[in-house]
Parts: sequence; C-alpha cells; structure tokens
Amino acid sequence: MPGRPAILASVALALAAPPALAAGCKQARAIYADPAGGYELRFEPVGSEAAVTSNHFKIRVEGTGLSLDGVVLPSGEPERPNGIVMNNCPTGDVTGAELAACTVWQGPIYAVDSAGSIGLLQAEDAPAARQILLPNFGPSLRQSSAWGEGKASSDSSDIFDFKGCAA
Repeated sequence: MPGRPAILASVALALAAPPALAAGCKQARAIYADPAGGYELRFEPVGSEAAVTSNHFKIRVEGTGLSLDGVVLPSGEPERPNGIVMNNCPTGDVTGAELAACTVWQGPIYAVDSAGSIGLLQAEDAPAARQILLPNFGPSLRQSSAWGEGKASSDSSDIFDFKGCAA
C-alpha cells in the first residue's frame, strides 16, 4: 500500500494534467494513454446486461504484442469499483494460485472528471472520465508475469489521460 506522500503526489499530478475533450464519449468507448505514451488503456463494452462486471478494458504495451485484460467488479463495503488486470489467465475452473499468478494488478479504480474532481469509476454508459487512476499499477506491473523480455519493460504511470473515443 503506497504511503500518504505517494498518494498525494499522484493526486497532485492528476490535477495538474491538462483537461482532455472527453465530452460526448461514453466510458465503454474511451481510450487513455499514460503520460509517456507507452501504455494504452482502452475500454470496451461489457456485452451483457447480466454480467457481474461493470466495465471491461485492455491495456496494450507499445512495441510489444502484450495485451492485458481488465475487468471492473463492484465489491467491498461500502461497494466501489474494484479493477483486476490479468495476463494470460487460464479459462474454466482455475485455482486461486493460478489466478494469483496471472494477476498483474488489483485495486480500486478512480476517475477524474473535467472539473478535476476525483471520484469512483462510473458504469460503462456514463460519460468518459478525463483521467483514470490505477493506484500502484506501475510497481505491480514490474512484479508481475507481464514484465520482462518481450513483454512490458518500461515503467507505466498510475495515471492514464483521455486521448480519444472508439467508434
């Protein structure tokens, strides 16, 4: 868990970023990039009203074929959006150890709106956030199965800025 100074620094950086034009884009179609441009976070429609997930996304690593799968599930007390980013997880009946081995990052997902207010990520039909915050994503990525030769090898920010809307 990052300390208070690290969290405050991340929030200050997020609020200092210039606003992007996310108006008119729904969260399910929003595309984001980290400040260095090495990582792209792209939301996609969930595809089912019966799904237990509220959002789906992929994180692509520039210059590699690596694409990480992300889902958002409402959880906790009080309930809030909790994201999980996975790398080549097996399908079907998996063990907790198998799931832990392929999990790259897990935690709450925050959204920054056009006024600079930080809140929780909204459902896929909500207007796109200006920025997405994945606390501790960068350090978690370095410790995961997605890091290494032929995979992710450059640091990622925990902050992703809106860059466009998929058709």
